[in-house]
Order: sequence, then C-alpha cells, then structure tokens
Amino acid sequence: MNTGNATGEAAPRRRNAASTREAILRSAKIAFTRHGYDGIGVREIAQGAGVTAMLVNRYFGSKELLFAETVEAVFAEPTLLTDDAATLSRFAAVALVGDESHDGDHVDGFLLMLRSVSNPRAADILRDSIERHFEQHLAALLPGTDTHERVALFLSLIAGFQLMHNVLGSTATTRADPAALARRLEALFEQLVEQAPA
Repeated sequence: MNTGNATGEAAPRRRNAASTREAILRSAKIAFTRHGYDGIGVREIAQGAGVTAMLVNRYFGSKELLFAETVEAVFAEPTLLTDDAATLSRFAAVALVGDESHDGDHVDGFLLMLRSVSNPRAADILRDSIERHFEQHLAALLPGTDTHERVALFLSLIAGFQLMHNVLGSTATTRADPAALARRLEALFEQLVEQAPA
C-alpha cells in the first residue's frame, strides 16, 4: 500500500479527535489527582497525553475548563453511593472500608478535591459538581425533614473517613477489623439516613 503522496513524502497521520480528547482527559485526571489544580500545568498534561499544549487548549479552551470537565468525568461515576435508601448506609460503609490508597494512574475523586480545593476557582467548580452529583442524589433518597443538613453530614462523614483512613493512614482504622469497622460506619450513616423523631 502506498502511504506517500505524489512527491514520495509520507502522508501526515490523521488524528482521531475522539481518542485525542479522551487521551487529554485521562492525562488530566491523573495529573490533577496527583498534583492538584495549582500543582500542574497544561504543558505537563499535554505531555502525558502525547500532544501539544496548544492542542489541549483547542479541545478544552483553558486549564480551568479542562479541570471542570475532569471533575465532571470523575464525579459522574460515584462509587460510594447507591440508588437504594435501604442499602445506602451499608453500601457506603463497605465501599469506604474496602477503598485503599492507590498510587500510579489511579484516579481518586477525594484526592482530586483535597489537592485542588485551596484554589478558590477550583473550589467553586468542585462545590458545584459535588452538589449536582452527590448532594442532589442523596437528597432524593433521604425522606423526612432537614434533608440538606443530613446530606451534608453524610458527605462530611465520608470525606472525614477518607482523610483519616486513606490519606493519613490512621492507626486505629487501619488496624481495625474491616467488617467491624464497616458496621460502625454503617450505624453512623444510618443515623443520618433515618429521620430523627420529632
């Protein structure tokens, strides 16, 4: 097969727009998770995707817009919540206890948040996405009054455990029996799922 042109030069390779965009987004997920919003630049993200910084900006417009789309992609796949209020507490507890810190190319929504939240604009993006992907989801599941406060506390318990257990490696939680630890967490979650008596 002749892949050259009339002058004998090799034809330029066509870039697949969808796969290029996905490569950039994957690189951004890893980079923002490892380094946070302020710790990484478009050039490094481009290098991780095998493209130029100019191409990243062409596809996403700016670092801020790329971050926003990265957050959306990561938070659109909740791994700690279920659609069933009856099993929500158990599901979240077991998922939290079974989730361990990862290295390499692992993408972790909590680490993405933790390492980026010091930037005010990144914090706005994160807050908006958390409200849409997690708070609204939980609010629809929890019956009764004070729903939004209970949802906020539910998410705070998740974030606090992730910080102590996965990030800091709390001796008490890492040495605890996983099943017993999950039961304790489940009981705490269940207090927020159930409507408090009047």
